[in-house]
Amino acid sequence: MNINVPEVKVPRIVIIGCGFGGMELAQYLHKADVQIVMLDKNNYHTFQPLLYQVATAGLEADSIAYPIRKIFKGQKNFHFRMGEVTQIVPEQNKIVSTIGELKYDYLLIATGSTTNFFGNKAFETQSMPMKSVTEALNLRSLTLQNFERALLTTDIHEQEALMTFVVVGGGPTGVELAGAICELKKHVLPHDYPELDFRKMRVILVENGAELLQSMCASNRDRAKEYLEELGCEIWLNTGVAKYDGMLAETKTGKQIRTLNLVWTAGIKGVIPDGINAESINPRGRILIDEYCKVKSYENIFAVGDVACMNTGKYPNGHPQVAPVAIQQAQLTGSNFLKANKGLAPVKFDYFDKGSMATVGRNKAVVEVRKIRFGGFIGWFVWMALHLMLLVGYRNKIVVFINWVWNYLNYDRNIRLIIRPFNRNLKA
Repeated sequence: MNINVPEVKVPRIVIIGCGFGGMELAQYLHKADVQIVMLDKNNYHTFQPLLYQVATAGLEADSIAYPIRKIFKGQKNFHFRMGEVTQIVPEQNKIVSTIGELKYDYLLIATGSTTNFFGNKAFETQSMPMKSVTEALNLRSLTLQNFERALLTTDIHEQEALMTFVVVGGGPTGVELAGAICELKKHVLPHDYPELDFRKMRVILVENGAELLQSMCASNRDRAKEYLEELGCEIWLNTGVAKYDGMLAETKTGKQIRTLNLVWTAGIKGVIPDGINAESINPRGRILIDEYCKVKSYENIFAVGDVACMNTGKYPNGHPQVAPVAIQQAQLTGSNFLKANKGLAPVKFDYFDKGSMATVGRNKAVVEVRKIRFGGFIGWFVWMALHLMLLVGYRNKIVVFINWVWNYLNYDRNIRLIIRPFNRNLKA
């Protein structure tokens, strides 16, 4: 069965995924003489940098998600179909999906990334990832359900396990999530559950390396660590988690901790449909692309963002898997496509690093832009302003801003709702 898309005499560009890269390319070519067909398994774009706030009851899911059809409303050369691409058939210039097959002239893979458990099935089945809206809502439900259970149990060890949170991975996601959970402990949960002794609640951030936020400068790494410790977070550096059975986590050094809340943020890998040859995929699960974002061994297949890896002198292991890279690669791909139509030579990708940042909690963030490094309230304010600017949709910007102001003034998070109870046995 073929996907029902109008047949036209202009080139058809098929985009897989409406992350930052896929969305940017489709918008960039909105006036080009092409047909753009986008496929995504969801009908919305997710603003992933704020997933941790959904997981910790700071924002509702619809504040960071936006309907794809609404993003491209009025764009005449654009068609969206909701379905998951399962295979690429380069020899026939077509994709195979859960809703049918579709021919393409050019293909852009912008499928993003998912949690990398490094082949450990126990972590995959027992820990909680946080790379999608569904996973963030699952984590929110699990957290609240476990506090409800803690009120009912008379077993002191079970209660401690229900109130202990272990976050594995000291990158931006792990640091931000650990800080948000600490703020729940400090300002919110004691009011909801006054019968519980919150001296028993522990938040432990586990990092296999010697530092948190390893891509940042030393001063900001130290600052982030200091902020977390001020919030009451325990930080275990040079510590890898070896085992987890759903109740007991054990480190590689033999240290054990009872927890029913282990969140895995320690690695990501690209989401790659079948059909791309093995020589074009690196050991870290990313598609190898050249300096024009073209997939190795293919002339009309491109990849951008988290799923792609462009090895350069400055970035021998590929560019960081962050939104600005995906956006800039998509802009370059669109620009080169327009240049090719005019008979002009393509331009190589040169990443402009605008800096990096991470927030740890209220009035606490670390920011570095080139050689400028700062933190504290100013860093936190800059972090908020930038994320508001990048959010899709005016309604989402307003809702998020109002939520942040309310939370700041009242030390409260109103979205402590178990709308869809989480069942680990039914984990997707």
